[in-house]
Amino acid sequence: MSSIEIYPFATPPHGELRVPGDKSGSHRALMLSALADGTSKIVGLSQGHDVAATSRILCQLGATRRDEGADVYITGPTEGLKAAGDTLDCENSGTTIRLLSGIVSGIEGEHRLVGDGSLSRRPMDRVAIPLNAMGSHVTGRGDKVTAPLNILGSSQLRAIDYEVPKPSAQVKSAVLFAGLRANGPVTVRESIRTRATTEDMMRLAGLSVTSTDVGAGRVVTLEPGRPVSRQWLVPGDPSQAAFFCVLGAIAEDADVRIMDVENAPERIGFIHVLRRMGAQVEEQNAGTVSHFRVTSSPLMGTSVHSSEIPSVDEVPILTVAACAANGVSEFLDMGELRLKESDRFATSIMLAESLGARVWSEGDDFFVEGLGSARGFSHFTFNAGLDHRLVMSSAIAGVAGNGCIIENPETVQSSYPNFFEHLESLR
Repeated sequence: MSSIEIYPFATPPHGELRVPGDKSGSHRALMLSALADGTSKIVGLSQGHDVAATSRILCQLGATRRDEGADVYITGPTEGLKAAGDTLDCENSGTTIRLLSGIVSGIEGEHRLVGDGSLSRRPMDRVAIPLNAMGSHVTGRGDKVTAPLNILGSSQLRAIDYEVPKPSAQVKSAVLFAGLRANGPVTVRESIRTRATTEDMMRLAGLSVTSTDVGAGRVVTLEPGRPVSRQWLVPGDPSQAAFFCVLGAIAEDADVRIMDVENAPERIGFIHVLRRMGAQVEEQNAGTVSHFRVTSSPLMGTSVHSSEIPSVDEVPILTVAACAANGVSEFLDMGELRLKESDRFATSIMLAESLGARVWSEGDDFFVEGLGSARGFSHFTFNAGLDHRLVMSSAIAGVAGNGCIIENPETVQSSYPNFFEHLESLR
């Protein structure tokens, strides 16, 4: 088992950085480009292992990739993607396996999708159910249909009007990608609006997609079709920016600027949570991206509901913010955390306890009584397992507090290979 020691900053973190290209946008830019007839250019593609896994699989299915410096060119075959005939390795990426399940459901033939130990424990029944209803045949292990997945695809899927039982942008996206090969319009209904990356990018790729907000939810309808090739510019990843926003809020005398971050409302719920806690966050809006400047401020506990952060990806780092706050923070309806790269419900609690905070849980809720300052954090050792967000959350706590040792730090490669270099740039 490898480990890394993180030392506290001796001087306040100051500086400006750009986080990697949005992982969600990167996956989808690759997929839409591979499905198109012709060559697309992608600027700002994430260099993480998860996105690389998607790229490799699409090339197995018949797309070609060419890199010129930081720019990536993807060419989709004129005749369309074809079954690969060999195993498609999604590694640790839930986005890859769920969205690719939708894509290969519309490709005639047999497909086998596998993943690492962590991914192979994550439930895939949530995509198998609607895809099977469309005429694909998705099977896996047990009632939760865990990987390896065997998918028998069809080039003529059935149209469907599907209500997603639990808010999930990945499930919505799997159905929409399968819907490209359906025999009529496909509708997805969600009770809580999730990130609209897929439908927005499909629209940019020339597809007919309508989206209507209904109360707190949304109804999305897609007409079958084929994307057109185009140029994609991938903005900075909000979920990666969250780590540095929390650092700026909890470290003493900090002044941290994060540039060119995607600012879709469903993606920056963590900003509203931090502001509610008393964080000083300035936002300069520049169309579809924003620049954020975060400076140190005393924080107060708050109540965070999962509906504010539909993906719940930022909960581990917000737990660190809660540990630095005065008073009690409530994290409500967080059951979805248990189904991530690790059981993030349990590991977020473990991280807070490692920092010295008092933590307790009731059902799908957990509560953190903060220490009032990051300088009150304990020096700690934390095993992040196969969860990149726990690596980064631990590191932020360590540099703002009193240091730490992180076991399995290489897991960060899945989403943010340059994380530690970017963190050090603020030292």
